[in-house]
Amino acid sequence: MIKKDKNSLNEALKRREQRQRDSALIERDNGNGNTVLALDDTQRVKILSPGRLVSKRFFRNRLAMVGLCILIAMFILCFLCPIFYPYSQTQIFYKYDLLNVNYASATERTEYVAYTVDKDLDVHYSVLNRINTYISQMESEGLTELFAYDPEGSEYSLSKLGERVYKLSANELLDIAEYHEKAVIGTYTKLGDTFTWRAEAMDGAFQTAARDALAAGVSSFTYKGENYTITEAAKNKYDITRSNASVEYIGQNPGSGFDAAFGDTVASGQTGFEFSGVSYRLRPSSGGYVAYTQGGQQTAVVASTYVFDPYEAGLNIPEGLKSAALLAVYDGGSFEYDGETFSIRENGEHLEILDPAGKEYAVLSTYSIRRYSGQDTLDLQFKDTLRGVIEGMEASGKQTAEFVYSLPTMDEEANYVRDENGSLTYSDATLVVNRMTNQYVVICEQTTYLIDIFGRPSAAHWLGTDGDGMDILARAMYGGRISLMVGFVVVLLEMFLGIILGGLAGFFGGWVDTLIMRLVDIFYCIPSLPILIIMGALFDAQKLEPYVRLIWLMAILGFLGWAGVARLVRGQILSLREQEFMVAEEATGMRANKRIFRHLVPNVMPQLIVSATMGLGSVIITESTLSFLGLGVKHPLATWGNMINSVTGSSEDMIRYTYIWIPIGLLICLAVIAFNFVGDGLRDAYDPKMKQ
Repeated sequence: MIKKDKNSLNEALKRREQRQRDSALIERDNGNGNTVLALDDTQRVKILSPGRLVSKRFFRNRLAMVGLCILIAMFILCFLCPIFYPYSQTQIFYKYDLLNVNYASATERTEYVAYTVDKDLDVHYSVLNRINTYISQMESEGLTELFAYDPEGSEYSLSKLGERVYKLSANELLDIAEYHEKAVIGTYTKLGDTFTWRAEAMDGAFQTAARDALAAGVSSFTYKGENYTITEAAKNKYDITRSNASVEYIGQNPGSGFDAAFGDTVASGQTGFEFSGVSYRLRPSSGGYVAYTQGGQQTAVVASTYVFDPYEAGLNIPEGLKSAALLAVYDGGSFEYDGETFSIRENGEHLEILDPAGKEYAVLSTYSIRRYSGQDTLDLQFKDTLRGVIEGMEASGKQTAEFVYSLPTMDEEANYVRDENGSLTYSDATLVVNRMTNQYVVICEQTTYLIDIFGRPSAAHWLGTDGDGMDILARAMYGGRISLMVGFVVVLLEMFLGIILGGLAGFFGGWVDTLIMRLVDIFYCIPSLPILIIMGALFDAQKLEPYVRLIWLMAILGFLGWAGVARLVRGQILSLREQEFMVAEEATGMRANKRIFRHLVPNVMPQLIVSATMGLGSVIITESTLSFLGLGVKHPLATWGNMINSVTGSSEDMIRYTYIWIPIGLLICLAVIAFNFVGDGLRDAYDPKMKQ
């Protein structure tokens, strides 16, 4: 019965097609006895395939042709021209220019630098760090010697040797006696009726006097001419304190009257006194003061503001030699170092160190003169000349001065010029000295090798260079390649996911359709921009490589954009599934996969092509926006979006560097408009009725 129904249906379809062919071939009399073929006769009208008909309509659309030409030109620019263009997207360009540069600086040293004398003698860091503070105190108070102590109780003496030189010595201390204004001598426990002594044990008469005072409830009592106080230390415990000042000897008693001299010194607030021809000094201790004498002294550090400039360029002067030289400045003028004898002599305003052979070794000056940059070291003659200029400026009160000096000659590429023997050549140069707040700056005109940033359009760089010194045209080519690639890859991924899921929903219907459509609704509700911002921040945190970041960006954009394609495919398949030809194919027993890929998909493709073409422009805009915000493709890879981002520092930059962002903005606009023109042309070609 089923086979009979199928045959009947096939016969009915054949008869219908035959009737249509016959009606197209009907001959009619035109009134003159001649027969005329119908307009759809194959002898009069050439029958066109659907594809050729769509192509014919498309190529007649002028705007579509304009868009197609623009796209072809862009593909040539982005994919073919870089092959022949001499620059890459990451190549940095440099320029050579004759500029006024900071050549050297001269600063008068005001901070004292400490040089170690004895490496075996450790000086506490707290004292070393406060040397400049101690010296400032001495200079402000007019002192020639100052005593300092570290947290461990060691004493140091800082003495002035002369102008700009101080000596720090470690002192050996001999403690003699300790002075107490008040002293807790013991504690009485009432419950046990016992005394606990902290110093010397008191006799029975003293204990009786203390008990009587406690029984009477008084807070003080007198015993053998000395006053004592009673204070409650805890419950049923009382401290007994000697109120009168006392001296406790640590060493030998210097003699009668020492106690009185010690007490008078404490009372007057002085730090030392003399007794029997011996000098004693005081230092605070727990509960009082300690009187001590100095047993010995050892020089530990020499501090000075002098700068050591060696005659031999690059010579490293040992620290021990510096300290010995500074001590010799005010102690005979000669010193021993490493088994050899050096000497000090005056030369005008400067001091010179002579080596054992009497040859100039180094100069002691008050100015630190250094190169601003570079590896070459300034010679001593230059420093002497500059110091003379500075002294003249200080004497005359000038803020600016000039002098001529021979400097190494440089070529146009900032390379030193050498003669045939390989030696540097020199030429006179005019140097300008400017007085700043706390230093002098030496400026000279010098060939400088610089990155060619924000270069104007020229014959070498048709669109100029950007802020990184890279060719804008080269980056525009490679950036367009990436932007177009992102657009096509994302759209293909959207089409792939949308066709599969939309096709399944439309063909099978039922719970499959319900499930997929709810998933589509969820993706429609996802806010794409916040997701992309979060992912961009995550990529930054993970420090992904630029190409890895690009792959992830394309995957995320494609994953977020498939929902619209799926809904379009589902709607088209739902409509096509009920057509007569699909009913006929189903009746013939054709398998589902053949019906989908042989009939449904080909009939949906025109709409998908139009949708994909229109969506390419939207994807390019999205990628450019993300890159402009710093969330998309990162440097050094170029995209149109991050190229515009390079000149967004300020409004002045936008105005000053219009030659960078205007061409790139035009490329983005042209690409989007071209894809829209082509999409409109394809839509009109597939469905001419929509144009009407």
